[in-house]
Amino acid sequence: MATFTTSGVPAEQIDQLGVFAAKSAGPELRELLEGLIPCLRAGDGLQTVDPDKPFTPNEAAQRLGVSRTHLYKLLDKGEILFHNVGRDRRIALRDLVAFEQQRQNDRRELAERFAARDSTRRGAIDDIAAAL
Repeated sequence: MATFTTSGVPAEQIDQLGVFAAKSAGPELRELLEGLIPCLRAGDGLQTVDPDKPFTPNEAAQRLGVSRTHLYKLLDKGEILFHNVGRDRRIALRDLVAFEQQRQNDRRELAERFAARDSTRRGAIDDIAAAL
């Protein structure tokens, strides 16, 4: 695990990073950069984490914000990969992140479908009202 100090990053460069995030970055990179910018402004240290770092089911449930019981259901369904250490389960950070990303993508897709449905519905109502 490496730690990076950010106290020496000039404010102008942080501002440029913010402009890049807003104008040029895709949604995933924009989200990352927008989360990084406040840390840079505050001069906080940043740490990298080993993607293979194992989490216990309790730690994984806390990270995901779900109950341990629900996490076990997700593990049993195969929605989150895990490996056994003796009789205990361990979940790699990369597998937790993959699940979180998939869950976020599913939410985004569902929101887009609802928005499109509402738009189509409003258009149909407008067409019916215009025909009357």
